[in-house]
Amino acid sequence: MKTYIIITIALSGLASCGSSTQPAQQNENAAETNMLTLTPAQQQLAATGTGMLQERTLRAELKVSGIIDVPPQNSVSVSVPLGGFLRETHLLPGMKVKKGESIAILDDPQYIQLQEEYLVTRSRLTFAEAELQRQQELNRGKASSDKVLQQTQMEFTNQKIALKALGEKLKLININPEKLTENNLSKNSSVYSPIDGYVAAVHANTGKYVNPSDVIFELVNPADIHLNLHVYEKDLDKLFIGQQVTAFTNSSPEKTYNCEIILISRNISPDRTAEVHCHFEAYSEQLLPGMYMNAIVKGQTSPVMTIENDALVNFGGSNYLFIESGPSQYTMLKAETGNCDNSFTEIKNTAVFAGKKIVTKGAYTLLMSLKNKEEEE
Repeated sequence: MKTYIIITIALSGLASCGSSTQPAQQNENAAETNMLTLTPAQQQLAATGTGMLQERTLRAELKVSGIIDVPPQNSVSVSVPLGGFLRETHLLPGMKVKKGESIAILDDPQYIQLQEEYLVTRSRLTFAEAELQRQQELNRGKASSDKVLQQTQMEFTNQKIALKALGEKLKLININPEKLTENNLSKNSSVYSPIDGYVAAVHANTGKYVNPSDVIFELVNPADIHLNLHVYEKDLDKLFIGQQVTAFTNSSPEKTYNCEIILISRNISPDRTAEVHCHFEAYSEQLLPGMYMNAIVKGQTSPVMTIENDALVNFGGSNYLFIESGPSQYTMLKAETGNCDNSFTEIKNTAVFAGKKIVTKGAYTLLMSLKNKEEEE
C-alpha cells in the first residue's frame, strides 16, 4: 500500500533574507543528503531553470524604527519670572510664531511698583552723584573731612548698584529701563517669542494668575529636528557617523526622507537597544516631534557571491538550494545566507555551490516533490 505524506511548507524563503538560522538537528542531516530524481512527466511539470553563483555588489540594509525628537535648544518653555495675571493671548497649539512676536500680555501691581522704585532710585543716584562731586570739591579745599567724602562715595555706589539691579528686573518683564519715564509707567508686561517655530502647548488661560515657576507656553523650533532610532546592540557595529538613512512613516511609506547619522549612543537600555540620532537633510512641515517613523540604514557595499532570491527555499527554519546533480536529478543542500536586496541574496558557504548548477526556477516545486515522494509501508 502506498501512502503520500504531505508536509506544509511556509513560502518564506524571501522572509529569511539576510539570516542564517541554525536548523534543527533532525532536519540538517536529511537536508544535506536529500536527493530527488524526476520522471520525464515530473520534469516537464517542474519547469526548472538553473543558474550559478554570481559575484555582485550588495548594499547591506538594516531596518529599524524610532521617533522624531527635538534637541533641547530647540524646545522652549515660556514662563514669566515675576509672575502676573494673564490678560491677553492669541496662541493655540499648532500656531506658528516668529521670534520677537508678542504672544501674551500680563498685568500685575508689582510691575508699577518696580518701575516706581527704578525711577526713584534713578533720581537718588542723580542726587548722590551731584553730592559726591560737591564733597570732592570741599575735600580738596579741606572744607570737608575724608569720612564725609567716603560716606558720600558709598551712597553713590549703593544707588548705582540698586539702579542696575532694578533695571535688570525690568528687563525680565520686557520693560526697557532706558526709555522709562514718569510719564509712561505701565501695569502691563508683554511676553515675546524667543524663537521661530510653532506652539506645542498652552498651559494658561486669560485671567489666570501665573506664578514665576509656571510654564505658560511650550514652543518648538522644528528646523533642527532629528530622528531618534532604537537599534539593538548586536547591530551597533554596523553603524558609523555619516551613514545614510532613509526614513518614512507608516501612513505614507512611499514618501521618504533622507537622513544622516550624527550620534551613536554608547548607553544600552534594559531592552538591549541604543539610541542613534539622525539629522534630516531637508526640513518638512509634515515631520512633527513625537511622530513614529521606520528607517532603513544603508550599509557599506562589498562584492559577494549571490544567487537569485527565487532559488532559495525555506524548510524547518533554514534556507536551502537545489543543485542539479545529474540528468533530472537534484540534491537539496543547506545555504548560509547573508545580505540581500530585492533580487539577489548573498551566499556565504560558497564552496558547497562553487561550479554547480543551481535551480533558480521551480525550486519550491522540487521541494514539494521531495517531501511528498512515495513511502512504502
